[in-house]
Amino acid sequence: MILKDKVVIITGAGPGMGQAMCHGAAAEGAKVVVTARSQERIDAIVAEITANGGEAIAVACDVSKMEDCQATTKAALDKWGRIDGLVNSAYYHPDWEPLEKHSIEQLTMAFDVIATGALRMAQSVLPAMRAQRSGSIVNVSTLASRKPYPNEGGYAMAKSALNQMTRHMAVELTGSGIRINTTAMGWLMGAPLQSMFTSMGEAGDAFRKQRESEVPIGHIPPEEDCAKAIYFFLSDYSSEITGAILDVNGGDWVAP
Repeated sequence: MILKDKVVIITGAGPGMGQAMCHGAAAEGAKVVVTARSQERIDAIVAEITANGGEAIAVACDVSKMEDCQATTKAALDKWGRIDGLVNSAYYHPDWEPLEKHSIEQLTMAFDVIATGALRMAQSVLPAMRAQRSGSIVNVSTLASRKPYPNEGGYAMAKSALNQMTRHMAVELTGSGIRINTTAMGWLMGAPLQSMFTSMGEAGDAFRKQRESEVPIGHIPPEEDCAKAIYFFLSDYSSEITGAILDVNGGDWVAP
């Protein structure tokens, strides 16, 4: 268990990747602070984790509110006395539309949740991590910030800002013992994507097969397997890595 006894906050613990990360981190031995806006949803995740022998608490958190971010940090410290990791996974996805017609209000919300929300959470946990002289922050980004997809520009712009936050803070945290890295996720096979394929009817199966044929690894990577890259960055196995952006997409994008 590579995260044994580490206290980890995970934001955006909704259906899909966020939920998978909470379960996986707990299975790796972490004490997990499960956060999202829906109390009912995160309570259910915590119940499943504890039923399987793990440790977790549920804290409702809207990362667009600084007071919620600070309350989440306080809950972790009150419960376990330290914070070893933060995973910034909360996001808002605007409507799919070209940038020339993009809703500025939705774009602003995407930045507020994805990029500024991650910064709020980082600012909230950094005092505790500085006092410990250790900690790992992982920002969950997207392949779309490297490989443009039509009609996804607003989401990609916000995630690109998150990528730059990683680079900047890695330098600014020099000497603190705190690391910050990014995982750039591609297509993730899980409940949300499967639901999309199903909604497309017969065309959905054909589209799925097409996508699988385009990914060098030969399939759409499962979300629970992609989450392992995040556990690596949270763990001591990545003790000498900071400021990095790791592509986790089955080779769908190969960086130059």
